[in-house]
Amino acid sequence: MVDNSSRIVVAPEPGGPDKLVVKTVNLAPPAPGEVLIDVAAAGVNRPDVFERMGFYPAPEGAPEGLGLEVSGAVKALGEGVTGFAIGDPVVALVSGGGYADVARAMAGSVLPAPKGMELTQAAGLPETIFTVWTNVFEAGALKPGERFLVHGGASGIGTTAIQMAKAHGAYVIATAGGAERAQLCRDLGADRAFDYHAEDWSAAISAEGGADVILDMVGGDYVQQNLNCLNRKGRLVMIAFLKGSRVEVDLMGLMLKRQTLTGSTLRARPDAEKAALAQAVQTHVWPWVEAGKVRPVIDSSFALDEVAKAHARMDAGGHAGKILLVP
Repeated sequence: MVDNSSRIVVAPEPGGPDKLVVKTVNLAPPAPGEVLIDVAAAGVNRPDVFERMGFYPAPEGAPEGLGLEVSGAVKALGEGVTGFAIGDPVVALVSGGGYADVARAMAGSVLPAPKGMELTQAAGLPETIFTVWTNVFEAGALKPGERFLVHGGASGIGTTAIQMAKAHGAYVIATAGGAERAQLCRDLGADRAFDYHAEDWSAAISAEGGADVILDMVGGDYVQQNLNCLNRKGRLVMIAFLKGSRVEVDLMGLMLKRQTLTGSTLRARPDAEKAALAQAVQTHVWPWVEAGKVRPVIDSSFALDEVAKAHARMDAGGHAGKILLVP
């Protein structure tokens, strides 16, 4: 008899890591255009924390449960899916339900696992790489030789952004909390890294040549500081607001320097848009990954039943790189 059950992780009520519940569900067969994946590992991301807290509801039609990225092997293919076979090693961006034994993904958001990388480690790629590509390279239009600044340089997004921008030929600047985390940024290729606990990064960056593209997940008072050190025709891209989205800024400089302030989310985008993004990632970023220029930095791994510990690790803020769940 075929086992159609899977554990998933849900948050029946908003709150801390203790509110997470692992439960078993029966899976329906893959719908047309879908792929079922036997999960090798799932990445834990900041949006998962926001969802757990009740601030980031899943889009309509998303699979039940938390989790936005997985690696694993193809278990079943829905009608019309081509290019994959049962057992193929893959990674996928999913709109929910990634913390699981078996995850459900739209075929357009599934990619072959990169050659030469251990499959569990590859779970740390999809969410961060898709996010960095669409925000830094598409919205931010980063060019080789430009000056790129990323905040939270030791985070999953930050470590990925540093490596991708460096592989692209940019001058890379990062901020991070603490001397050790700033050193990690340098070790990953950052040309300049600031410990924001000890240094006035905005003034220093302005004095040293400014930034042409900034990727910010902090918000709050960082928005004005970003605009201050952003160069003429510079692009500031917002992807999160850890210090708050309600800010007071002076936009005169933005107007005079013809700067661009933009932002985006990824999860609720149409499937066709995610599929186009996946193809761009496979074309432009996978060669960097397979050449060893971009790799996930893994902070820690937890069993699926230890999901509360994984979220507590992220909530504590001391992690560097990606946190993984391994069923």
